[in-house]
Amino acid sequence: MVSKDQSIGGIIFVVCVVIAILYVITLFYPQWMVGLGLAKDTSAIQFWIVAIPVFIAFVAVMFIGAWIGWTMATTPPPKPIEEITSEIEEEKKEETAEETAEEKKPEKKTKSEK
Repeated sequence: MVSKDQSIGGIIFVVCVVIAILYVITLFYPQWMVGLGLAKDTSAIQFWIVAIPVFIAFVAVMFIGAWIGWTMATTPPPKPIEEITSEIEEEKKEETAEETAEEKKPEKKTKSEK
């Protein structure tokens, strides 16, 4: 039995292969579209078969760039390394101070020990 993800992946694969084949055929043999009656001029077909993917790729790259810019503009700056290292050193000092304080405390005897 094929899972839902595998069937969706198979459909995506088949659609991409069919589109790629049709793209290559149309780019190098645009007269087949003229033969089908879908277009009248082969040079216009070749222009649009290149222009549409270039346009989509351009818009996608600009969207990714805008997303990166937005993320950088809205993310607060990180703390300086000096501040982080001083905080770590303070935490270590506090831990060692607590450990030494616990070692110095005398143990209280419980009622059962008396």
